[in-house]
Amino acid sequence: MKSYEETANGRRKVIIDTDTAGDDTIAILTALHHFDVLGIMMTGGNVRFDQEVENALYTIQVAGKGGEDGKIPVYKGCERPLLSPWNSAQHLTVEDVHGSDGMGGANFPKAAQRPAEGHAVDFLIETVHKYPGEVTLLAIAPLTNIAMAVQKDPTIVPEIAHLYVMGGTNNALGNITPAAEYNFYTDPEAASLVLNSGIPTTMVGWEMCTAYSLMDDDDHAEIAALGTSGARFFADVNKVVMRFNKTVHRLNGTTHPDTLLMAVAADESIMTKSNDYFVDVETKGEWTRGYSVVDVNGRLGRRPNVRVCEGIDRPRFKSLLLEVLGAVR
Repeated sequence: MKSYEETANGRRKVIIDTDTAGDDTIAILTALHHFDVLGIMMTGGNVRFDQEVENALYTIQVAGKGGEDGKIPVYKGCERPLLSPWNSAQHLTVEDVHGSDGMGGANFPKAAQRPAEGHAVDFLIETVHKYPGEVTLLAIAPLTNIAMAVQKDPTIVPEIAHLYVMGGTNNALGNITPAAEYNFYTDPEAASLVLNSGIPTTMVGWEMCTAYSLMDDDDHAEIAALGTSGARFFADVNKVVMRFNKTVHRLNGTTHPDTLLMAVAADESIMTKSNDYFVDVETKGEWTRGYSVVDVNGRLGRRPNVRVCEGIDRPRFKSLLLEVLGAVR
């Protein structure tokens, strides 16, 4: 796989899969700064589905790439987990983490751009076939859309350049249950299917986020000092999560797992340590549903299928974040 610097024009073709709220927005800004974003797919996750869609559209507008012409198309995808009955209750949303609107309670106005016609799964399949071997997937949501695409057309698997996944943990504390990280917990069947599909995959887990992406009050002051619209947007969408982290996760700052994933994808040298392991996701456990099994010691005797991030250059990550927020004028 070519590195970011080795690509022909310095901008890899990517598709973002997101359940846009909170840190997803900053991750999208990061991707727009570094990549040729062919489109954004929406998956049911953090907050009400239609609100997620509005959040993604507004974030594109903040980046200066919105408008009625839809320079970065946003496609609605799967609203429910892979095995969820159509008439079942919605999965667990987390407005308590991100605010009622998923944007820190800012309640931004609707963007001029509207969602694109067609389903996200079909967009993914068509785009991968259009650019075989050139499209990288940046997944910062439950993996339902990607799982559905693989099921509908397995021939896309060898044509996907790489998949970067924010999800799971590497033998560490979860963020939605003691055992599980939210994206894998929300649709563990989809996560298991995708991780075992054969797509070359890099996983950045929740424990990387808590260890390296935390932005405390001093960091927020440094971001605010940029004085840009990007910095103000960052402050707005993080108001609720700051309080939530301090009271629930007992973390002194805001967490940025999705932006960390984008940073690793944009510049892999930010990832200072990684190893290939066999990874799968528990789908049946009474207490451990959504738990990511990372076989560090090879006890299961299974072939490694995922490159797992195990270390981050924190100063470089922060520098990249400041660069992105400083560029959004």
